[in-house]
Parts: sequence; structure tokens; C-alpha cells
Amino acid sequence: MKPPVKSLVFALCCTALAPVTAQGDAPPRRIVSVNLCTDQYLLALADRSQIAALTSNADKPEMSAAAAQAHGLRLLGQSAEDVLDIAPDLIIGMPARSSALVAALKGQQYRTLDMHWADSLDDIKAQIRAVASAVGHPDRGESLIARMEHDLAALPKPGHGRVAAYYQRRGFLTGTGTLVDDLMRRAGLVNLAARLHKPALSQISIESMIAAQPDFIIVETETDRVTDQGTEMLHHPALEHIARIHIPQAWTVCGGPAYVQAARSLVAQVAAAKSSGH
Repeated sequence: MKPPVKSLVFALCCTALAPVTAQGDAPPRRIVSVNLCTDQYLLALADRSQIAALTSNADKPEMSAAAAQAHGLRLLGQSAEDVLDIAPDLIIGMPARSSALVAALKGQQYRTLDMHWADSLDDIKAQIRAVASAVGHPDRGESLIARMEHDLAALPKPGHGRVAAYYQRRGFLTGTGTLVDDLMRRAGLVNLAARLHKPALSQISIESMIAAQPDFIIVETETDRVTDQGTEMLHHPALEHIARIHIPQAWTVCGGPAYVQAARSLVAQVAAAKSSGH
């Protein structure tokens, strides 16, 4: 389930619990990520030797777009003692200070980088710059942004105003002001949720979906098989005539470099559907 829309806010600070050794201007050497999304920014921007630990889902390809890069790195368990053992000089999360692991570290003080969900490419670029600066590699951040912008500029907009619905298990519909909506507009699509005046996240019945008649239904690839009642409704026979686009959840659950992969795939599938007459 995608998180609700939040404003983009960064704060580099320390948890106010105990004295902390001065950091100076030296880049951090023991960075801990306590969020799946910040895992991916670290893997893209920090030296591997700087990464002390990532979240337990960092190496799971169904969850993280950077899972392959996480292999071999330490993954956090559920105990705050894991963080104490590392003695990190920077903790990154969304936000770091509200993480259960950090909240359990009473009597300790750690430098933190607090970030919030990215709902657009502009948000992603701001996050890249914030993380790159915090880990001591601002040049890498600018290089990554330049590559992303170059790749995205080459993409056409084959949607031509056709309507798409990002339909999730149990009938949840992703609305405007979200990363998925940003990707739809990049492909030239109109979000069905906007047509129906729905909020960022709502539920819509199969009957309402049939009545709305979108040109495309966008689904997470993980729902391609029926595994429970939540996924079963996505395979209702009444929806079979609507062209279907498949995007891995790992590419959209977080902002980050995977935005380019998601955009490429979405554009290619819309263009292919147009060629086939859908």
C-alpha cells in the first residue's frame, strides 16, 4: 500500500538525548538506513564502505529496486541493539527520528537525516541532493540527476490523453499528487482518479471501474497471480477487455533512481498497446 501524500521536508540534526562527538566536515563513515527508500538512495550515492547497515528488506527484489546492490551488506534486525552495536555517525530515514529503532535508543544521540515521501520527480531530485550532500558526495548527486533527466527527456508521451487507472489489491485506486500520477502524466496519460475526483488513495468497486471504462489498468506485477481475495478482484472477467500495464511495486513504492525504469516501462507498454490497437 502506498503511503499518504506528504510534503517534502528534510532535516539534518541530532536526536536530543545525550552528548555527541563533533562530526566536523568529514563525511560519515558508518551510515545506517532505517527505511526501504533511503536504502536505495544510499546504495546509489554513498561509498559501499560508508554503509554500515540497511533495512531487512533491502535485498528483497520484490520490495527494493536496488536489491542486487544490497547483497553482502549488513541488514538490520528488529532490535535497537543492532544500531547500538554499529554506533553510526549518521542515520537516514523517512523520517529517521520517528523510526521505532531510533525511538528505542533512549539515552543515545545520533546525527540523523529526516526525509519524507517523494511524490514527483522534483521531490526525487531534492532527495538525491540531500542524501548526496549528507554522505559527502554532492557531485554524485548532480551526476545522477543529470543522467535521469537525459534519459527521461528521450521518452515520448504515447498516452495522448487516454485514461489509466492504477488499480491495487482490494480495489485501491491511486490518485493525484502521487508518484504514480506523476509517472502517468509523463507518459501522456490522464489519471482516472482525477476524472472521478478521488483523493490520493481511495477504493473503487469493480462495477465502478467497468462504468468508468479507462483505456488502461495499471497493476503491480506481484498481483499477476491470484493469491488471495485482494488480488482475485483484479482478475475479474469483466475487466479482461481493458488493456493492462504491469509495473513492479519495487519501482514505484519509493522515489529514487528507479523512477526512470518505471517511466521507460510505462511508456513502452502504452506505445505497444497503441500499436496493437488497444
